[in-house]
Amino acid sequence: MTRCGRRTDVDVRYRLMQRGEEESVCALVEKVFNEFVAPDYDSDGVNEFFKFANPSALAGRTGMEQVVMVAEKGPDLFGIIEILNCSHIAMLFVICRGRGIAKELVKRTVEACRERLPDLSRITVNSSPYAEPVYSRMGFKAMGPVRKQNGILFVPMACDLDRPGH
Repeated sequence: MTRCGRRTDVDVRYRLMQRGEEESVCALVEKVFNEFVAPDYDSDGVNEFFKFANPSALAGRTGMEQVVMVAEKGPDLFGIIEILNCSHIAMLFVICRGRGIAKELVKRTVEACRERLPDLSRITVNSSPYAEPVYSRMGFKAMGPVRKQNGILFVPMACDLDRPGH
């Protein structure tokens, strides 16, 4: 069981996900989603989400300029981010909130994307209503009202990257 403790940010290691870790990554996603996001969704939305957020789907997206980074401390995963096409956050889930882990995952993953696409100027996300304040604190701006598609509630957001190392 992952324990957050007081200073989780100390000793947290950030690295790219390795092949074969899809099960543990999706287990973290499922735990956080079920606790914080799923309560806002109907059963169609939950089912639609898990069509996207499962180990085989995650493994199958590797040809989409996919970058998946994890945050870990010892053997425990604390967070995961997946960016597709080096420009769209598809998933960002963190167990220990309020420790800067999500912000660091975004920062490091954007840096990895900029290595691939030096002219990258914008990152987008379809944020859950629950996560909208988190993205806003990181500089993302809502690009429209809350939408619902296939049962998924989201706020389209974007962050313009003015400088390297956003």
